[in-house]
Amino acid sequence: MAFICYLDAFSGISGDMLVGALADAGADQAAIIDAVGALETGATLSFEKVKRCGIAATKFHVSTVETHSHRHLSHILKIIESAPLPDPVKQTASCVFRRLGEVEAAVHQMPLEKVHFHEVGAADSIADIVGACLGFHLLGVESIVCSPVNVGSGTVNTAHGVLPVPAPATAALLQDRPVYSRGPAFELTTPTGAAVATTLARGFGVLPPMLIRRTGYGAGGRDFPEQANVLRVILGEESGAGEATTVSVIEANIDDLSPQIMAYAVERLLAAGALDVTLQPLEMKKGRPGTLLRVIARPETREQLARQIFAETTTLGLRIYEAERRVQARSWVEVEIPQGKVRIKISAEGAYAPEYEDCRRLAIETGLPLKQIVAEANYAYLKRIK
Repeated sequence: MAFICYLDAFSGISGDMLVGALADAGADQAAIIDAVGALETGATLSFEKVKRCGIAATKFHVSTVETHSHRHLSHILKIIESAPLPDPVKQTASCVFRRLGEVEAAVHQMPLEKVHFHEVGAADSIADIVGACLGFHLLGVESIVCSPVNVGSGTVNTAHGVLPVPAPATAALLQDRPVYSRGPAFELTTPTGAAVATTLARGFGVLPPMLIRRTGYGAGGRDFPEQANVLRVILGEESGAGEATTVSVIEANIDDLSPQIMAYAVERLLAAGALDVTLQPLEMKKGRPGTLLRVIARPETREQLARQIFAETTTLGLRIYEAERRVQARSWVEVEIPQGKVRIKISAEGAYAPEYEDCRRLAIETGLPLKQIVAEANYAYLKRIK
C-alpha cells in the first residue's frame, strides 16, 4: 500500500526523532537495526519506548565511540553504495548526504571535496539518514509533506564552537521553507533532520487531504515540561482533494497610484508566479478613495513578489500573513463547436466551465459575441456527457 507521509515538526525534527517516529508507525525495527548495522560504522543501535509529556513515543538510540577522525562525502557515499540496501534507499540516502555536503561547502566557503563532515558525517548521522530512508521504504511511503518547522532558539555547541540556533547549516537547508521558533531555548531542528525533510519532502504546509491509516511518534533526547518533544508522522492515502497547502497573502493599501499602472502591476505579479491578484476599492484616511492590492503567493515566491510590489507600486509597507489554500482536483476535456475547439475545466464534484481564453480567442476571430461562444461550449459539453 502506498502512503503519503506528513512530518509534523511542531517540536522540530532530527534524524533520530524521524527514525523513531517511522518505527513507531510500524517500520520493522529489526530490519532497520540489521541494515544500518551492515554499514559497519561501529555504531550500536536500539529502540526504546518512552514518554514525552505523557505521549508514548519511540526513541532511536545510536551509540558510537568518540573519535577525532572525519569523513568526506565520497567516503560516505561509498559506504552507502556498498551496503546491502534496496536501491531506492541507497539513492535517497545518497541524495540527502549530497545536499548536506553542498550546504556545508557553501557555509564554510570551500570546495565540496574538502568538506570534513563533523556531526553530519559521524556514525550516528549516517545511521539516522539511512535508517530514515529505509523506514520510508519499509512503510511504502511514496510522497512526503512537511509542516512548517519549529527550529528552536538559543545556542548549540558544535565542532565549530558555539553557534546560534538555527545553526548555519540548518538555516541554509531550510531556506525558502516556512519556519518559526516556539518553546524552550534549545536546538529543536538539526542539520540532519533539516536535510532529510528538505531533500525528500515535495512541499511544506498544512496536513494534506488524506485518509489517515497510521501515526507514529519519535522522541527527542529531552523531555520538556512545556511541550511534547516528539516528531509525529501521519501516514495516509489520497482522499481526492487536489491541493491543501499553506500560502502567503501579501496586502497593501494604495491611494496614490494611476489605475493604468495598477493594472500593469497586476499583470507583472501574475507573470512572476502569483497564484492570484485582486483589487478591492477602499475608503482610506481622510476619506480618500484607495485600493486594496491582495496577492496570493507560494511561500517560496513570497519575497520575490513582495519586492516586485515595492518596485511596481507606490506603497511603502506590506502586510504578509499565512493562510491555507485548498483546491479541488480538476481535469480537462476538449469540445468542438462550429467556431473551433474549446477546453472545458471539470472539478472533482462535476462542476464545469469553458476556458475563458479559448472562448475569447474564438469570439475575436469570428466577430461573434463572447456570450454566444460560451453558451455553445456549454451546450457541446452537456451533449457529450449525456
